[in-house]
Amino acid sequence: MHAIRAVSIDLDDTLWAVAPVIIEAERRLHNWLAARCPCVTQRYSIEALRDVRRQVQREHPHLGHDLTALRKLTLERVLMECGCDPAWAEPAFEEFIIARNRVSLYPEVVPTLERLSKRFPLVSLSNGNADLSRIGLGRFFVACISARDVGAAKPHPKVFLAGCESVGHLPEHVIHVGDHPDQDIIGAAEVGMKTIWVNRRQQVWNHDYRPDAEVQSLSEVPELLC
Repeated sequence: MHAIRAVSIDLDDTLWAVAPVIIEAERRLHNWLAARCPCVTQRYSIEALRDVRRQVQREHPHLGHDLTALRKLTLERVLMECGCDPAWAEPAFEEFIIARNRVSLYPEVVPTLERLSKRFPLVSLSNGNADLSRIGLGRFFVACISARDVGAAKPHPKVFLAGCESVGHLPEHVIHVGDHPDQDIIGAAEVGMKTIWVNRRQQVWNHDYRPDAEVQSLSEVPELLC
């Protein structure tokens, strides 16, 4: 892999486990609404709010890549349905996003990013709405590309090509590191990037295309590249 000149990295479930983060963020949001708009939480449990969000997504398929817009639309809908000011959606979402960015990094993440960033320009590629500056990892990355930025979600080629453009290299000179077989590995490979599959749970690969490398921990990545 000596031709590699830059590295793109997925965020959720690659640098931290995302499920507990979202669960906690939704809990904090529900508590925030209960304190300020109790009629909403009397009518909607956390799971019921998820159902509304899924319905909003079905009604707005063109926003499937924009999780922030979908959550705000969901909040506006339930607030209006309960006779509350829809303007509460903005501060309510801010409560959610604060918690959304309180992640527990996998132990090897910071040392690995420190090592990689000394050798390569790093760019993050994510379908989510995590904010690396809030998390404290922004210093390691020269660019942060989200699905919302480019108007499409991984595995769409636009995300990967935007990442390559941000570091000024052709896809064949950029390697993508991620946990999701379809959204990360196959998506990146289809635009000509090299790939490293972070397989923390020792899943079985059941696709025709194989990643260029497979690791169980991010700490193994520098040994492959540096």
